[in-house]
Amino acid sequence: MDLGLKGLRAVVTGGTRGIGFKIAETLAGEGVDVAICSRNVDDAKAVAADLARKGVSTIGRGVDVADGAAISMWVEEAATLFGGLDIVVGNVSALAIGNDEESWRQGFNVDMLGTVRLVNAAMPYLEKSQSASIVTIASVSGREIDFAAGPYGSFKAALTHYTQGLAFSLAPKGIRANTVSPGNTYFAGGVWENIEKNNPELFAASLALNPTGRMATPQEIANAAVFLTSPAASFVYGTNLVVDGALTRGVQL
Repeated sequence: MDLGLKGLRAVVTGGTRGIGFKIAETLAGEGVDVAICSRNVDDAKAVAADLARKGVSTIGRGVDVADGAAISMWVEEAATLFGGLDIVVGNVSALAIGNDEESWRQGFNVDMLGTVRLVNAAMPYLEKSQSASIVTIASVSGREIDFAAGPYGSFKAALTHYTQGLAFSLAPKGIRANTVSPGNTYFAGGVWENIEKNNPELFAASLALNPTGRMATPQEIANAAVFLTSPAASFVYGTNLVVDGALTRGVQL
C-alpha cells in the first residue's frame, strides 16, 4: 500500500531511540522530511544525520519538552526549513511511576503539557496543510490498572482524552488526531531491558501476561503510528489504536 507520505513534513519528539526513533526512521523511509528532538543534543544530531541518508531533509536538536519556549523554537525552525509542517508526533514521556509529588509534577509537565505545547506550536502550520495529522503515543497503562497506575498511567489516559478532543474540534479543519497505545515494548536501553536486569520477577510476571509470549518491538508500534499519520488513514479521526499483542482484555466501546 502506498501510504501517500512522500513529500510531507514531520516533527517527532523523543526521536533518538525506541519507539520515537523507529517512527522517525519509518517516516524518513517513506520520503518524509523529519525533525527530531531529544534532551541529548549529540544523539539528536547523529540520528538526524543518519536519517538524512534516506534522501530527506532532517533536523536534530536538543530540546526538553518541559520547556515551552524551546519546543516552539524547534517547531518553528523545522517549519521554516521544510516550508511547513504536516505531521506532529508526540512521543516523549517522563516515565514517572512513583507516587511522590515530584513524579506527578514530572508526568504532568512532560507527558501532558509537553504534548500540549508541541501541538500548540505546530497548529499554525497544520492549519495550512492539506494532510495534517497529529499522533500521540499513550500506553495500555492508560486503559487499565497495572504497576504504572500512578502518574504514568493517569497522564497517558488524559493524553488519550486530550487527543480525542482535538480530533473532534479540529475535524472541520481537516486536521486529524489519533492515539497509539502500545503494550510492553522491549528494546536495548529501554525500560523493559532495565526491568529485566534489575527486577526479573516483575519482568517475568509482565511477560507471562501476554498471550503471544513476547513484548512488542519498536518497529511494530511505529508501523501503527506511521499509518495513522498518513493520508491512507484519511477518515480515521479520534481513534485509540491499541498495539499490545492481546495483552489488555478491556473492550473499547
